[in-house]
Amino acid sequence: MELTYPVKRRRSRAVRTGDIIIGGGFPISIQSMTNTDTQDVAATVRQATELFDAGCDIVRLAVPNQAAADCLSAIREQIAKPLVADIHFQHKLALAAIAAGFDKVRINPGNIGAKWKVREVAQAAGDAGVPIRIGVNSGSLPKDLLEKFGHSDPKAFVEAALREIEILEGMNFKDIIISVKSTSANISFWAYRMLGDRCDYPLHVGITEAGLLETGTIKSSVGMGAILLTGVGDTIRVSLTADPLHEVRVARQILKACELRSDGVEVISCPTCGRAQIDLIGLAESVEEKTRHIKMPLKVAVMGCVVNGPGEAAAADVGVAGGDGKGILIRKGEIVRRLAEADLEQALLDEIEAITGERIER
Repeated sequence: MELTYPVKRRRSRAVRTGDIIIGGGFPISIQSMTNTDTQDVAATVRQATELFDAGCDIVRLAVPNQAAADCLSAIREQIAKPLVADIHFQHKLALAAIAAGFDKVRINPGNIGAKWKVREVAQAAGDAGVPIRIGVNSGSLPKDLLEKFGHSDPKAFVEAALREIEILEGMNFKDIIISVKSTSANISFWAYRMLGDRCDYPLHVGITEAGLLETGTIKSSVGMGAILLTGVGDTIRVSLTADPLHEVRVARQILKACELRSDGVEVISCPTCGRAQIDLIGLAESVEEKTRHIKMPLKVAVMGCVVNGPGEAAAADVGVAGGDGKGILIRKGEIVRRLAEADLEQALLDEIEAITGERIER
């Protein structure tokens, strides 16, 4: 896939997961995964609902044993949005998830077992109209490919995915989504690029086990951003050692930074320096937190000095710029009010409410 500017998205076939279509030029969807015990139905439903409310499109649940599988029908009854069952080792758990009405199953070619087990899952999925995600992961690559390529060669990931695709295609099963996730942003980048050139299935992009909130956000942003900016990727999951709500928030910001999604409030704020004469950090953090729930696309500027502040704020839909305990409120490039610093946040939030029609808790 040769890169030219502007980059065109890779052409992939469309695969439906519940009411979300992955690939086929449809918007890139955001995924996350619950970290509750799936056997705790109430807690799992509550967390999944919170993830959907935060902007997640598809939620995945761990199904590590039969006891968890036995709870899937109860969870399905309470959630109508797309749910995915995460399956390792025991292919019968995938069969149980399909029978419970889940919208997709994820299997790992490195640990699901013999080919006949994969075929059995494919048969059940095909009969139910449920897609399968082939989840290749650096922690569970097939042993023969590790011996051939080692852990640090993206070709091992690509070959593992193509091997599993061949099995599914041999059963005339083509509702396939693929991921080739490494803990290395570099290896992930090349694995996705290579695989994207060798098939037309939609790709689930991520950096596996990226780490804690700050370091994992950075690694995910670098790796996933690089992949997405080449036009590759149809759905994404940010993997963080943190509350999964952070995964959704970071994913949204990655898509916004790549100009692949525009929903919600985008707060742009200047770096602090010796010219700042207002509490810029506190003001920007407060505005971002209080407007997180808004879905309407809106660019909000929070600027801290008179050098670049007014110009940057003028480029946003609405913004404030302050200095020496004072400030201005700007809407679409026009100064609409001059205010004391203490009144800037209230005035800005009032303006955002007026534009979006969304109530903001003070």
